[in-house]
Amino acid sequence: MSSYFTDLAQQYIDGEWRPGTGSWDIIDFNPYDGEKLASITIAAVEEIDQAYRAAERAQKQWAATNPYARRAVFEKALRLIEEREAEITEVIIAELGGTHLKAGFELHLAKEFLRESIQWSLRPEGRILPSPVDGKENRVYRVPVGVVGVISPFNFPFLLSIKSVAPALALGNAVVLKPHQNTPIVGGTLVAKLFEDAGLPGGLLNVVVTDIAEIGDAFIEHPVPKVISFTGSDKVGRHVATVCASLFKRSVLELGGNSAIVVLDDADIDYAVDAAVFSRYVHQGQVCMAANRVLVDRSIADEFTEKFVAKVKTLKAGDPSDPATVIGPLINSQQAESISATVEQAIAEGATALLHGTTTDNLVEPSVLTDVPAESELLRQEVFGPVAFLIPFDGEEEAVRIVNDTPYGLSGAVHTGDIERGVSFAKQIDTGMFHVNDGTVHDEPVVPFGGEKHSGLGRLNGETTVDSFTTLKWISVQHGRSGFPF
Repeated sequence: MSSYFTDLAQQYIDGEWRPGTGSWDIIDFNPYDGEKLASITIAAVEEIDQAYRAAERAQKQWAATNPYARRAVFEKALRLIEEREAEITEVIIAELGGTHLKAGFELHLAKEFLRESIQWSLRPEGRILPSPVDGKENRVYRVPVGVVGVISPFNFPFLLSIKSVAPALALGNAVVLKPHQNTPIVGGTLVAKLFEDAGLPGGLLNVVVTDIAEIGDAFIEHPVPKVISFTGSDKVGRHVATVCASLFKRSVLELGGNSAIVVLDDADIDYAVDAAVFSRYVHQGQVCMAANRVLVDRSIADEFTEKFVAKVKTLKAGDPSDPATVIGPLINSQQAESISATVEQAIAEGATALLHGTTTDNLVEPSVLTDVPAESELLRQEVFGPVAFLIPFDGEEEAVRIVNDTPYGLSGAVHTGDIERGVSFAKQIDTGMFHVNDGTVHDEPVVPFGGEKHSGLGRLNGETTVDSFTTLKWISVQHGRSGFPF
């Protein structure tokens, strides 16, 4: 077992590693074999306050630091990830049940986002705007918000922590990070260790491993953070948004999805099958952008279905430490039970199981269902596991209606032999992101990432990240003399 699970099983506050003072311990388990990886005494409300106050103290000096000096920290952090990639891969496999393929995918993206963060230190630009008042100069400064609270999820915890933490720091802010209880190391203290070793001054990044059963809303209600960046379910996201709005805080919410991949009648069927299988089953389907629904034009549905089911049957389920494994365990027993119940509910409603995977502990084998009744709520909700719903349609108009018939609007994809036909289709879908002739699972450092409807508020990546973690300040200078009416 990696030493990370012993060395990093603590809180990280004001540059110090120490235990929490909460009333119980979070036990970190390997979701595949149940091995106990770590025990962490949780942070209490007192530690939340200490973490935010430390961030507040450290931030102003950090913001005043030459951005070229700040940039050096991110360059070093990137080198450390590259040097420690094999170790981090082992930790992702053990704590998340992620496969080698998934760990490589997550680490690749994390490195790309860190490379972009190197430039974020230099990105904020001010403006000088004209004034209708003679002699007046209007200066608009872009400044850090101050302190950012980050809450990261269990599915891609390393990437999705870094995705908010790195740019927030690069832009001159301090950060307090709360990882998910199931991934406290990969999503939390491992990130702190990397930045500590990269030379980030103490207090600028704090990690609190805790649970709302202990702290309630203290993490988001605390007066210090000006922005809360949350990635997780729409149910919790709605609560975060409500609390933030009541306290005049900004919230950036990356929430769930119910994406569809659509195969039109002129698509390359073999290629569409490959894209659809990846989009549904990558990381056991525990991806907000995963294609829950696979829509296929009825004229090609038989051929597509046969090839889709055949390919899914080749996906090896089992031990994620085996490089040949494609389907590892779900994160915990609650998720595994929920997915099994979803399959049984669909069948009870009249669906046909073209492939009915078995469940052993947290390991849920892939299922493929068709004939799910059009009125079933299962077609409108997020399914966070290896279950695909195949849905035939007659013509583009019906496909657009089916894709949009969900409260979510995160990602999606369409396959067609005519690119502009695909773009025209994409424009009709109520999502924040949509892809032509590709999969549904994509994230890139410079494009705006986020959703519509219940899939979130705000965007991250590129210039939208700058908007999320900075604010604008107008300072006017009167070079002459203003005239006043009294």
